[in-house]
Amino acid sequence: MRPLLEGNEEPALAGTVSKETIEYLTSKIRTVEAMVLKRITLRESYQYLLTLPGVGTVLALTIMLETGPIKRFPKVGTSVSYCRKVSTAWTSNGKTKGKGNKKNGNTYLAWAFSEAAELARRYDQGARAYSTGTMQKTNAMGAHSALAHKVARAAFYPMRDQVPFIGEKVFVS
Repeated sequence: MRPLLEGNEEPALAGTVSKETIEYLTSKIRTVEAMVLKRITLRESYQYLLTLPGVGTVLALTIMLETGPIKRFPKVGTSVSYCRKVSTAWTSNGKTKGKGNKKNGNTYLAWAFSEAAELARRYDQGARAYSTGTMQKTNAMGAHSALAHKVARAAFYPMRDQVPFIGEKVFVS
């Protein structure tokens, strides 16, 4: 069997350079993450945020720092609303009556949960199944929003109760 790029020097060189660049940048990202972790005081909720699908070091830090004390949110709905992961439409009897203030809440948390949803969809079987099921009822953006909403709701309980994430309780179609 012949190697794929044998005799094609230009694509082989481009692939090698790309791979080396990715490895170099990955090492620099890890260096920055290590420096940030040294300088910051981690709350106990940080370790539990890492158990969420799609949440790594940077997203866990962002969620932990931008959320602040979780006790300020009396229930999960207020937390998810602060994360900008709820609809702002006002409806009555199936008719739209206007829109609320969709810019209320924390932009960084909205970004973090959107990123976490995309990563969860890619790498977590339960999240992927939920997203696929939702996509059959709506479009891709609707499914992404629904998954981001689920992840934001799921993040509330590990932070409040100091418990790891349990996927079986969350990703049910």
